[in-house]
Amino acid sequence: MRLTCPAPAKLNLFLHVIGRRADGYHLLQTLFRFIDLHDTLHFELREDGVVRRTNAVEGVVEEQDLCVRAARLLQGETGCGLGVDITLEKRIPMGGGLGGGSSDAATTLIALNCLWSLGLPRARLMQIGLQLGADVPVFVFGENAFAEGVGEELQAYPLPEAWYVVLFPPVHVPTAQIFAAPELTRDTVSITMRALLEQQFPEERQFRDGQQLRNDLQSVVCKLYPEVARYIAWLAQFGKAMMTGSGACVFAGFASRSEAEAVMKQLPHEMQGVVTQGLARHPLHDWVLD
Repeated sequence: MRLTCPAPAKLNLFLHVIGRRADGYHLLQTLFRFIDLHDTLHFELREDGVVRRTNAVEGVVEEQDLCVRAARLLQGETGCGLGVDITLEKRIPMGGGLGGGSSDAATTLIALNCLWSLGLPRARLMQIGLQLGADVPVFVFGENAFAEGVGEELQAYPLPEAWYVVLFPPVHVPTAQIFAAPELTRDTVSITMRALLEQQFPEERQFRDGQQLRNDLQSVVCKLYPEVARYIAWLAQFGKAMMTGSGACVFAGFASRSEAEAVMKQLPHEMQGVVTQGLARHPLHDWVLD
């Protein structure tokens, strides 16, 4: 038996650092948006319990691959004796803040829950996913979401249709380095989901003045990686440009595909990026029972 599944990227439409726990983890508030830029994963059932990745992925050895780790963790949590061959087609840039590795892990959990006939509910898969990384649960949750805690406390958040220009600065930003930076703002005033909903913004490129929604990591990244600042400055000519996650990718939202494509046509030849559509929900949302 074989399954082929997408693993969509995400954008952080804002990312605030509102505190720090005693264990060193940062307390966040963010708004996750799925987009149709995606990796593709192929899963082929094995009866012998072996989990392996069948292809090479540049920069990621098999034992560290989140797909492999997710499959083996799911085996351990359920006692399942089945295995899988995983083939991973990467399209989401690594180290860009688009959540590619976390999304791959979540898609693996969702797919193997079906392939291995485990029947685990969504909440259990989210618990397992959290052991792999703070961003994994939102992809299992399957809906655009307002997130708190370390990013795992999720509430579904309705978002209007939108298109995005997403640019890929040619740098790899280590997340741990950015969160450890002494100049990082860690005391942004928290915002409620109700306050966000009351803004009634017609498109995500423009939030109502006064809330100052932003990415608190952006200034730190721009200082350490000037190329990210250069990409933001270029994109800011056309709308509200922001970094996603801990970088390095940056984006701006538009109400229509034609607007986004008009911006892309002006992209300097040395820059890379894509036009991508916001998703209403994860394409595998209905594969998991609540």
